[in-house]
Amino acid sequence: MADPRFFDNKGPFTLAELARAGGTAPPEDAAASIAIHDVASMDASHPFAITFVASKSALLKSGPFKAAAIICAPELAATLRERAPVLETKDPASAFSRIAHHFYPNAVRALGANPNAAVDPSANIAIGVTLEPGVVIGPKAEIGPGTHVSANTVIGRGVAIGRDCFIGPNASIVAAYVGDGVIIHAGARIGQDGFGFNSGPAGHLKVPQLGRVIIQDNVEIGANCTIDRGALGDTVIGEGTKFDNMVHIAHNDIIGRHVLIAAQAGIAGSTVLADYVAMGGQAGLGPHMKVGMAARIAGGSLAQTDLEGGQDYCGIPAIPIRDFLRTVRFMRKVSKGEVEGS
Repeated sequence: MADPRFFDNKGPFTLAELARAGGTAPPEDAAASIAIHDVASMDASHPFAITFVASKSALLKSGPFKAAAIICAPELAATLRERAPVLETKDPASAFSRIAHHFYPNAVRALGANPNAAVDPSANIAIGVTLEPGVVIGPKAEIGPGTHVSANTVIGRGVAIGRDCFIGPNASIVAAYVGDGVIIHAGARIGQDGFGFNSGPAGHLKVPQLGRVIIQDNVEIGANCTIDRGALGDTVIGEGTKFDNMVHIAHNDIIGRHVLIAAQAGIAGSTVLADYVAMGGQAGLGPHMKVGMAARIAGGSLAQTDLEGGQDYCGIPAIPIRDFLRTVRFMRKVSKGEVEGS
């Protein structure tokens, strides 16, 4: 269960209410009014909490557990109903996440803020915005209702932030438009200069970076990520995309919808990622590339040329993973002298 020192539990809720919140099949009539006080994993479950069983293999690996109710797939319902009332769904993990949000709707937000911010008189701050101590809001910035801006964050001139966003402490946002429901974690840097120079005998002449960063709805930006604004056009982060901590996005990159990028990955300038691309930790992409829809790039890989969608890639340079594994097997044989002439 969550530590009440840090997180506010909005329960209890009836099992019928949680079924609606989780998008599951309704419970049996006899169980609909059961009061559920919390959420818990199977390992930490207790008689007052709801838990979930993701698969038959997860159930076989688990030890004995008690719960007030269980979220599970239809094929497991008959077995688990002997332990507790069940909520049936084809995607137990997602239903559990929605129910956890129902119990802890403010889990991502700091609690107990005392507003004491420096706000330019021309800024437009909606009713219901929370500004923690040390926040600086620049001229003509706009912040929508329900958004929470944490301590010591700087919102630059003209920045527009939508509804129900969370901006973590010590972040900075300039030259950016941010949609609704966006989460930007601590220390993120949004909209600073891109790395653009004209180099010659006299040195490196800085190219003015005159573009913007556009962050669409329901994006999550991890701690200490950096997203450079465009040089002339825009850097765009598509709806529903999620970044882990310490991801770098260079100027004029176009990141599609529902993309996943893990920690310490980096993308050079003017590269385009289609929807549903996934990048592992410390993966890198060169400039002016195109990555097709639903391509997956393994951690530590580096690509410098376009990648087709719908394939898995690995290595330096990144190649389809089947080719990579075939090469590894061949090199192992060479190192053992199993290849003629090696």
